[in-house]
Amino acid sequence: MGHRRNLPRLGDDTHPLALLETENMARKVVNRKALREEVEAAEAAGITEKKKPAKRKAAKRKSRSKEVVEPPKKLVWTVRNQAGRVVATFEYHDKDEADKKADALGKDGKTPHFVQRDRLVIEAD
Repeated sequence: MGHRRNLPRLGDDTHPLALLETENMARKVVNRKALREEVEAAEAAGITEKKKPAKRKAAKRKSRSKEVVEPPKKLVWTVRNQAGRVVATFEYHDKDEADKKADALGKDGKTPHFVQRDRLVIEAD
């Protein structure tokens, strides 16, 4: 059999449920009729203080950051060697020519070349 732990019992003052019973957890009850009578009596005596609503300062607007506009790009075919360096560049509609160039460069046991599609930034003149 396991050992009994020294836990607080329900009758003890240290038990969590006993603490809940002793603490006043409810909100204070407001007697609105009594408060209204006090305000009316003060108004009749002329002791009223009217509070002006405090003006709020306008919040500073956050400046909008400008959206980054990507420069225009165009698709091209590039012929590359094994190291990945660009050997030749062809327009996108000239893929057949790019394939022919890659085959010609890799002919007769030379290092193979391959064709890859790339996006190049169009430079503004």
